[in-house]
Amino acid sequence: MQLPTILTLIVSLALALVSGGASAESGSIGSTGTQADGLVLEMQQAFTKTDTRRLTALLPQVRGHALEPWAAYWELKARLEDASPREVQDFLHHYAGTYQEDRLRADWLTLLGMRKDWSAFAAEYPNYRMGDDRELRCYAALIALAQGGADNSDAVRRNWYALREPDLGCTQAASALYGARKMSALDVWRKARLALEANRPQTARAAIEIVAPEVAKSVQEINASPLRFLKVRATAPGPVRRELVLLAIIKMATNDADATALMLENKWSVQLSAEERNWAWGVVGKQAATRMSDDALDYFSRVTSDADLNDDMLSWKARAALRAAKEPKWSVLLSAIGAMSEDTRKDSTWIYWKARALKAQGGAAQATALLESMASVRGFYEQLALEELGQQISVPPRPAPLSTAELETARLNPGLNRALMAIALGLRSEGVREWNFSTNLSNPRGEVGPMNERELLAAADFACQYQVWDRCINTSERTRTEIDFAQRFPMPYKDAVLKRSAEIGLDPAYVYGLIRQESRFVMDARSGVGAAGLMQVMPPTARWTARKIGLVDFKPQHISDRDTNITIGTGYLKLVLDAFAGSMPLAAAAYNAGPSRPRSWRGQTGARVLDAAAWAENIPFPETRDYVKKVLSNTTSYAALISGQPQSLKARLGLVGPRDPGALEANLDLP
Repeated sequence: MQLPTILTLIVSLALALVSGGASAESGSIGSTGTQADGLVLEMQQAFTKTDTRRLTALLPQVRGHALEPWAAYWELKARLEDASPREVQDFLHHYAGTYQEDRLRADWLTLLGMRKDWSAFAAEYPNYRMGDDRELRCYAALIALAQGGADNSDAVRRNWYALREPDLGCTQAASALYGARKMSALDVWRKARLALEANRPQTARAAIEIVAPEVAKSVQEINASPLRFLKVRATAPGPVRRELVLLAIIKMATNDADATALMLENKWSVQLSAEERNWAWGVVGKQAATRMSDDALDYFSRVTSDADLNDDMLSWKARAALRAAKEPKWSVLLSAIGAMSEDTRKDSTWIYWKARALKAQGGAAQATALLESMASVRGFYEQLALEELGQQISVPPRPAPLSTAELETARLNPGLNRALMAIALGLRSEGVREWNFSTNLSNPRGEVGPMNERELLAAADFACQYQVWDRCINTSERTRTEIDFAQRFPMPYKDAVLKRSAEIGLDPAYVYGLIRQESRFVMDARSGVGAAGLMQVMPPTARWTARKIGLVDFKPQHISDRDTNITIGTGYLKLVLDAFAGSMPLAAAAYNAGPSRPRSWRGQTGARVLDAAAWAENIPFPETRDYVKKVLSNTTSYAALISGQPQSLKARLGLVGPRDPGALEANLDLP
């Protein structure tokens, strides 16, 4: 069957909306056409420029277009500060049930919070369905505190800690809770500690303004030169001085963990409280662990109570235990996992490694119970759990076929239609947001809440039919019991991928596993750093690879061509795979982070050979760590689909040993 073109998509979706998808939620939805589509795109461009006059002039011409809710949202959002409450309420009523309704409500609530119009905020906030804005949750907690309602200090603390930049809502809420003695000084100082470690001095200063405004300006000095601060300025006694000393130690540790450890041990350790000392050693241990230093566990051993560490430090303590010099330190790993928060302990990563630790220490029954609680084909550690239980990764039975009614319900869903149409017109960000809203908070049953598994499969099928592969995959992989592998792991451009893989001796499952993670098969995907196309190739890498593989007349703009992108991407993948002696984990890490980094992450000559799962878990970059695990898991699933035979993730992982200075990887001139 010939796949639908973009033009066919736009027309068919518009007809679906007109014939069966129109509803009172957005008035009468009319047809679309080239001219009207161009006006929608012009309005989006005017919105990015905050050209309110142009938006207001164009809006009447877009009335009746299927994407009218977006056009109306842009027009009102651009002038929201001057809009009347009546205009806002009219919009919310006219576009009730849409993503645009709830998005504008969030924008309006943010403005009400900034204006401290608490009565209007309190009246509108219960209608906010997305609930994903931390600042708005903090404003709501602030109102609850003022009204003597529930104690939301834990929620405020979590939201405040999670924000990278200071915002008005959570800062106000934290300040109010501190003033009401529902948040301790330690809670506030911990926010400052986390912020400075993340190199966000303004966020640290905003926190210190709450608890010790008289010293908030010290953050700039500490951030610029922590060593100088410790030598010259850290003189006044008392708890505030200790916290400033700790901030300087934290900042030093991010640059040189070993020098900081020496200074901490020789001078500052005895001058800090037990909690402060434990936090300091936790930061030093974490920083050493991210650099794969053999001293990391020694630094962590100075911590007298793991309860004083946060989940990030504890995770790095557990990782350091996995890659200990002679053998894994299972007791240390178990201790670290035991001190983690309940939510973190429930992560498949730590369930799996806890099971491995228990098994190594003779607790086979407990280990089996944990592995059985998580084993499935759904992810990296879930697949490893299956193999620990003696099973391999097979394609699960397909769910019962979707009925005509189920497919039709998805086809006529106005939110899904608008999302696909927006994506087809090049408004991918808008389309993705509306699609996610429609599957998470606007289900076909008319309830506020997520689609059930059958509805998700039908929505995914709708996206697949129009080759919107990222929405197809992301929607399908949300099901837990009804798993459609063919839908979850599609194989577009199959002829091109299989032909190229065979030509250069690559496993096509590995190629598909990597593309799925890189771009979700979005042809025009482009990263913030310039990586482009299906295989997200960087221009310098593309030029280098083209020369290596003899691709003549290559120009940078050719990266966007599908076949050229596959040729370049697979060529580079083959080069790094050969450079790392066929190790899929190392090659995946090299593809994502560059070849020099996995070389250093292997450790020096004489280091212990690691289970590749333990090695991957110790990758210091969160993005690359997640990437390697997902690419290998994807590869195993694709191999099961392509071959029809059970597969082993462990076999693809193998072992990762120390770097051999005489090996090919040390000599190949990789970019």
